[in-house]
Amino acid sequence: MNRARHPEDQYLDLLRRLIDRGSRRMDRTGVGTLALFGEQMRFELSAGFPLLTTKKVYYRQALYELLWFLSGDTNIRPLLANKVHIWTDWPLARYRKETREEISHDAFERRVLEDEAFAARWGDLGPVYGKQWRRWETKDGREIDQIARLVESIRKNPTSRRLLFTGWNVGELERMALPPCHMTYQYFVADGKLSGLLFQRAADTMLGLPWNLFEGALLIHMLAQQCELTPGELIWQGGDVHLYVNHIVQAEEQLRREPRPWPTLRILRKPDSLFDYHVEDFEFSGYDPHPHIKADVAV
Repeated sequence: MNRARHPEDQYLDLLRRLIDRGSRRMDRTGVGTLALFGEQMRFELSAGFPLLTTKKVYYRQALYELLWFLSGDTNIRPLLANKVHIWTDWPLARYRKETREEISHDAFERRVLEDEAFAARWGDLGPVYGKQWRRWETKDGREIDQIARLVESIRKNPTSRRLLFTGWNVGELERMALPPCHMTYQYFVADGKLSGLLFQRAADTMLGLPWNLFEGALLIHMLAQQCELTPGELIWQGGDVHLYVNHIVQAEEQLRREPRPWPTLRILRKPDSLFDYHVEDFEFSGYDPHPHIKADVAV
C-alpha cells in the first residue's frame, strides 16, 4: 500500500530526477554535476516547517547564518564564534593563494577568532549577502537598506508588486567570495497571509538547498510576525539545480528513507524589529529526522 504524499516528497522527487535525467556537466569546482534547469517546489507553512527529515539538518547553524545575513555582516568571525564553518573554505583558499602559506583549516579559523586584525584582513568575504541586503551602495554614494524598506512596504503597501530584495549586484560580483546563489526574494500578501518566493540561480541540492528552504521559510515567519500577518506559502524556484557527482551515493541513501512528520516553529517573543531576533527566540518542536548524511562541499 502506497503511503500518502508528504511535502518532503517534492525534494526527494527532485533528487531522483537529477539522478535519472540530469545533464552531466563540468563546473567551476572541477567536481562535476548532474543538473536540471528551472525547477519549483511549493510548501504550505501551515502544514509544518520545511525542515528535511530524511536526513538530519543542522538547522541551528542555518539559523545563525540567516541572522548573520540580516545583521549586514560579511566577516566569518561571528559565524565561527557560533561554530558555523560553512563559509571558511573561500577566505582560506584566498589566504593560501595570496600568502602561499599552507595553513590548515583549523589553524586558519583559530587565527580568525583570536586575532581581530587578521580576521579583518582575511576573514571578510567581500560584499556578499549581508552587504547587499542591508547596505546596497548607490551611484551617488548612498546606502539602501533593502530589508528595512521591505518591512515598511509590507506594512504600508501590502498589495505592492515591489515587495522584494536581491543580492545580485552586478557591479560588485567580482569582489564577492561567492556571488549569491539564493539571489532574489519576493513577497505577496493576500487574505492576511504572507507568502514568499525564493529564486536561486544555482542550487546545490544535497548540501545547500536544505538550508535555503529552512532560511526562506524562517524569514517568512519573521516578516509575518513583524507585519502582523500569518505565514502563507514558501515557493522555491531554481535555475541551475544540480547534484554534485560525489553526492550521488549519499542521495541514493537518502532516497531509501521515508519522510517523517515535519516540526512546528514557535517564535517565543516579538522583538522591536526584524534585526533584533536571537537564536534563542525560535523553538522547533517535533523534529525527529533520520541520521545525518555526510557529503563534502565543492569549493
